[in-house]
Amino acid sequence: MENTSVITMLTLSGLSEKTTNRMVIFSLTLLCYFVILMVNISLVLTIILDHNLHQPMYIFVCNLCLNTLYGTAGFYPKFLLDLLYSRHVISFAGCVVQSLVIYSSVCIEYSILALMAYDRYAAICRPLEYHSLMKKQNVCLLTCFSWVIPILNVLIALIKTSTLKLCGSHIDKLYCASWLIVKIACSPDLTNTVFGYITIIIYFFHFVYIFMSYIYLIRKCVKSIESRGKFMQTCLPHLLTLLNVTVAVFFDVMFMRFGSADMSPRIKHLLSIEFLIIPPLVNPLIYGFILTKIRNRIRFIFGNKKAES
Repeated sequence: MENTSVITMLTLSGLSEKTTNRMVIFSLTLLCYFVILMVNISLVLTIILDHNLHQPMYIFVCNLCLNTLYGTAGFYPKFLLDLLYSRHVISFAGCVVQSLVIYSSVCIEYSILALMAYDRYAAICRPLEYHSLMKKQNVCLLTCFSWVIPILNVLIALIKTSTLKLCGSHIDKLYCASWLIVKIACSPDLTNTVFGYITIIIYFFHFVYIFMSYIYLIRKCVKSIESRGKFMQTCLPHLLTLLNVTVAVFFDVMFMRFGSADMSPRIKHLLSIEFLIIPPLVNPLIYGFILTKIRNRIRFIFGNKKAES
């Protein structure tokens, strides 16, 4: 038992590819991360610099993009570094931090999407009260809560995880996950398992609340052409983002709970990182193309650049 406390370095599952293939994957991953950074930073700057976009809906979109930058920063730099080396190691402290960043970003995503659903409900169903419900102070407070509460929620679980004595040093994944740290602990910890399921249930109810909100809005909007147009312009991108994120996270949860040892390593790796690839790339494009004010602002910026050239 004495030796269990001295494990400070952990190994991550690497891509068992030849050096040539790894360099191809490295190039594609670097390109993917660059595009994620470019589209999300562009959307954030567009919203920040245009005072006409300083409205609750666009502030929430801005925070969604900032959260994408936060979450992907916990994965891509380390993964790109691992692709350059044959041995993929991470310190135990680094493993805990990476797990905190990646999984808190998923929880933050659902919190912000829940705020967006409430914002659209207030705008469409209670238009006369909208400005009092979504005044500046309320928006700032709700936005802070959507970041702080998920981070604290994941942090509390990880503080308990970080005290566990380890009897193994191999994480069977491309990045660190708290449930895998628990898996290599010397003795099973029921508290962590229960807390993990509670977190999944809490954010599952976030999904149910958001989805049912949009179902309610659809029913309200079908009654008039004007309301249908408003829903298509402002609610559809939020609904597409919700489905996009949920499908991606579902794959990771299924892999986490039911992943088979007989499953191909490539498929396992793909399932585990799908939510770090598709939503970060697609979500800002959804908002950029569908939300009229953002689309017009981007056209104006690029139109001016073409005119200057």
